[in-house]
Amino acid sequence: MTRREAREQAFMLVFEKSFSDAPISDIIEHASEGRDLAVDEFSYSLTCAVVNKADELDAIISENLKNWKIERLSRVVKAILRIAVYEMMYLDDVPVSVSINEAVEIAKKYATQDDASFINGVLGAVADKLQA
Repeated sequence: MTRREAREQAFMLVFEKSFSDAPISDIIEHASEGRDLAVDEFSYSLTCAVVNKADELDAIISENLKNWKIERLSRVVKAILRIAVYEMMYLDDVPVSVSINEAVEIAKKYATQDDASFINGVLGAVADKLQA
């Protein structure tokens, strides 16, 4: 499985978690059984880390929204942003530009072109603050 596929899988699991209070381990288990999903190590660890740090990630996302509140974001956009911000902050082996590009590509597939542009702008602002 490529990293892109693993990110996409993590996105689906984080998105699914937004509808449920169940532990992420249960969601992953049910997804594995119900959809024959083979969760690799990268997507598993990325999913769990993003879910565990959701409040921290949401705070960073909120700081970088212009004229928006995080509550107004769709679950799809929020899941994509959480994963990308987590990667940008905690995964030293993933360049920031790769995290942004991957998030935009996932948005193009699962959201709208406007969402992809929005995500690119928010992540660009996050990247600028992280470099400062």
